[in-house]
Amino acid sequence: MAILRAAFGYLFLVLIVRVVGRRPGKQLTPFEFVLIFYLGGLTLTGMVGNEASLTNAVCQILTIALCHYGLSSLRFRSDTAMKLLDGVPLILLEARGWRTDTLSQMMIEDDDVMNVAREQGIRDLSGIRIAVLETYGQINVLPKSSQNSSGDA
Repeated sequence: MAILRAAFGYLFLVLIVRVVGRRPGKQLTPFEFVLIFYLGGLTLTGMVGNEASLTNAVCQILTIALCHYGLSSLRFRSDTAMKLLDGVPLILLEARGWRTDTLSQMMIEDDDVMNVAREQGIRDLSGIRIAVLETYGQINVLPKSSQNSSGDA
């Protein structure tokens, strides 16, 4: 019976995450990480408990799915709610100057930004137009565009 509960819990969780967690992009937001881990914990409760706990887990998962759907709808309709729940991108480096307050608040070292820049083939600050900490935690470095690329053909 435990194997059937585990299989049901897994399939039910995949279905719920597929329905309520669909989002374009390659990274999960902190909002979505919370959903995934919370639903996983609720599903585990249904797998290791007695027969009644499976029913409770299904009800709890459906409740959380409805809450997630409600928050997602609110995020879609309100820019303020979206900024509150997901945050906003933060500029770390702009016009050859570090935003030291932002770096220290986010506990990011300038070396972290430079490592991302080096991965893109940028060797020093003069090659960076802007560096941004995205809402999902990734650092994006945009290189300065070359001056003569538009005039050559």
